Amino acid sequence: MNQPTHDQIANYLTNYVLSELVKYVIEDTGCTIEQAMERVYNSPLMSLLQDEEGELYVQSPAYLYELMTQLSSHQK
Repeated sequence: MNQPTHDQIANYLTNYVLSELVKYVIEDTGCTIEQAMERVYNSPLMSLLQDEEGELYVQSPAYLYELMTQLSSHQK
């Protein structure tokens, strides 16, 4: 059995984190899934998550949600 590559693991974890962030937005705001996805994908956190060197995807989704809300509030 082949071991997953670093890129495969990073992609899996990033997708997991993104789905959890969408769930948190829905729970906190009561918005639709589309609105939650838009909020997450347009947040300042998105570029940080896509930075392969930062490896933020290994952090807990709860921590990243707090970071996302802080970054978004500073952006306004």
